[in-house]
This record gives sequence, structure tokens and C-alpha cells, in this order.
Amino acid sequence: MPRGHILIVDDEPAILSTLKKALSLEGYSVEVAGGVGVAEERLAKRSFDVLLLDVSLPDGDGVTLLERQRAAGNEVPAIMMSGHATIDAAIRATRLGALDFLEKPVNSDRLLLVLENTMRLLRAEEEARELRAEAGYLEELIGTSAAMRELGEQVTRAARAQASVLLTGERGTGKELVARAIHRASPRAKGPLEKLNCAAVPKELIESELFGHEAGAFTGATRQRRGKFERAHGGTLFLDEVGDMPLDMQAKLLRVLQEREIERVGGSETLRVDVRVVAATNRDLMLAGSEGVFRPDLYDRLNVLPLSLPPLRARREDIPLLAAHFLEATARANNRPGARLGPDAVAALGRHSFPGNVRELRNLIERLVILSPDDLVTAPEVERALGMGQAPPSLGLFRPGVPFRVLAEEAERTIIEEALAAHGSQMAATARALGLERSHLYKKARALGLRSAAGEREDD
Repeated sequence: MPRGHILIVDDEPAILSTLKKALSLEGYSVEVAGGVGVAEERLAKRSFDVLLLDVSLPDGDGVTLLERQRAAGNEVPAIMMSGHATIDAAIRATRLGALDFLEKPVNSDRLLLVLENTMRLLRAEEEARELRAEAGYLEELIGTSAAMRELGEQVTRAARAQASVLLTGERGTGKELVARAIHRASPRAKGPLEKLNCAAVPKELIESELFGHEAGAFTGATRQRRGKFERAHGGTLFLDEVGDMPLDMQAKLLRVLQEREIERVGGSETLRVDVRVVAATNRDLMLAGSEGVFRPDLYDRLNVLPLSLPPLRARREDIPLLAAHFLEATARANNRPGARLGPDAVAALGRHSFPGNVRELRNLIERLVILSPDDLVTAPEVERALGMGQAPPSLGLFRPGVPFRVLAEEAERTIIEEALAAHGSQMAATARALGLERSHLYKKARALGLRSAAGEREDD
């Protein structure tokens, strides 16, 4: 690895040759340009760590070149050189952030010292950015529970890799939030993050959404369109509800993950793509594979780095923190700066099982803040909003038009969820409380898609 990438801009061939040789011997990667035009071509093609720039050039002013780079958003550190620099040029260069001004003929030892200090500064800034990112990308993953601390560690490890990630968990557990955290903490953070909900796109359009299409590829395709893979090039593609992707598209997705190539619908050009896929599902994809609705080979390709998101009932100690966070955001958005939760209200929240997980809690807090007649949200308001303490005339299990099998599965799911929550997600204790064999409970939980609550293993 070179110590740094340097672009030297000077119109004197002897100086270019001498400086390039001296810096190359010290381990730097060096390119040269004899004027403003060539320098701008070099800068447009690649990034450099340091720009070593002469003030007077045959086709322009070196300081003006630096001004144009700054205007274009290029903050490359610059070191100026001149044999007859004016005070005005030095002031302009300094205001543009030039790190030093070297007099010609350039002393090699002085230049190497300036470069070493510059590279040290760049490394320090990069480390600071990484530390800020490490603190920042987990900001939205709120919670101090053991489950959330473990998830944060898993996100950090997954972010550093390039392999596909599969996020599993119930609806509302924050899979998109985790996907965003992985992207922000990864080497791809400066690249795009594209998202596609596979369950929300009609079957006949999902291929175009993923791979794009050419003009005239189908009715309504009046112009060329880039798909999610193209737009995510150099970054991350988040595929939500991937378990709902049609089988024929699963085969095409598998090919892209293997070959890193796509073709737009209606096109013949093969396009290389550099995309990391983070997929998410609330379904048991292994069970779906045994039922023939999800390809086992695609599951293997996506499940390189599996992350299971805990349901809210498995981390109840995080409810006060989450509630406070959502209350602050809602109060600010609705101009209710004095809104707050009473201690009894927080306790009432802790008694709820939250089958809708964090999403349900967020929606509940928004509703309470907006509808509460006073700034203080009380326990009775929480209980009314949740229907707690009320005796409904019936269990409300029957819904016209819904088959009995579906109703029975929903009832079983609710019973097992509540029993697991009451026993800390311990399978053995839950099975004893329900009067079931542990193996039977484990199989029932898997069949109902409760692996995130029941755990991956039959044994506790």
C-alpha cells in the first residue's frame, strides 16, 4: 500500500521528474501534470490525498485551479509552490485551505516533512470520522438491554464485512433501521443506500424495479430507467420482505448475487454492479424452502451473516428509553414542548406485550401526545389507548370471511407469544407452563414463524 496518492502540478519537467522520484522513493504514489488542464483531467478521474501545486502555470493560475476544486466540493489538501509568489496569492491560497507555501527550488527534506505531517493529519481526521460514525450509526438503535448491546456488536462486525446480511425478526422490530446502521458503518457509507420492499411491488414490475428497463421494453416504458442495483452501485441495497419475492425473480436475484452482473429488461447489455445486499424478512425462510416457496440456494447466499432482531417484549427494560425518544420527537413535531410521560404511564407501557414491537410503541406515543388534553400523559390514558383493564364482550377472534385455520393460527401465535414473554423467552419454562412437550412447543413456534422469539435451538 502506498503511503498516499500525490498529484504534482508544475510546468517545469525537471522539477516534476525530481519531485516524483524523491516522493516515489519514500513510498508515495505520484502522478504529474504540466498545467491546469491536465491537472483537472487527472482530478476528474480519481481522488488524491495531497495536491502539490505550482502557483504560476502556462495555462492559468494555480490558485484559481484550487478555487475551482473547492467550488466543486473537492477538499483535497494542497501544498503550494512558487519561485516568485505574491502576498496576494499566498493569502488567497491560505483562505482556500492550503496547508503550506514552499519556496522554489523546493527543499526535498522540507517537502517530505510537510507531506508526513499532512498525511498524519489526514489519518487523524479519518480516525475521528470513524469514531463519530461508530458513535453515530448506533444512535437510532436505542436501548441498554443485553439484547440491544449484543445487536450493536453484531451490527459493528457485519458492517466491516462485504458479505450479504439477512435480518430476521418480527414486524416492527426495526429491520430497516439496522440495515441503515450497517450501511452507515460500512466502507460503503459514502455510496448510495437503495431500498425495495419486495412485498409492495407488483409481481410484473419487480424485475424492472431491481434491474431497470430500456425504452419500449413493455407497455408504458417510454424511456430508459435505471433499477435499484444500478442506483446502488458502490453502496448497499436493502431488500425488505425478501421472503415475498416471486420464485422466478428469486432465481434472477441469485444469479446477480453470484455473477455481479445485470441486464435491464428489454436490453442486451451486461452491466457490472458492485452492490452489497442486506435482506430482511419476518418469515421462516428455511420453512419456506421446505414448502417450495423460497429457494434454499438463495437463502444460503443471503444468510452469510444472519442477524436476529429481538422483539420488544424480550427487552422490556428499553421501553422507557424508547418512549422518551418517541415522545421528544413527537412533541417537537407537534409544538408541544411540555409533553411528558408520568411514571405511572411508563409503568403501564411496561405491562403491555407490544405484539407490534417498536413500531407499535412509536405509533402509540404519537397518538398519546397528540390527543392528550394536558402535557402530562397519565396511566389511564395509556390503558385506554391499549384497551387494558377493559372486559370486552368477546375475545374478538372471529372475523367474517377469514378461514378457521388462519384464525386458529393467530390465536395460537398470541398465546405462545404471551407465554414466551412471561417466561423470558425460555422454551423449557414456557413449555411447562403450557403443559406441552418442549420439542412440540419448539416445532409449533417454528411453524408459526416465531423463531426470533423461541430461539434457534431446541435446547435452552
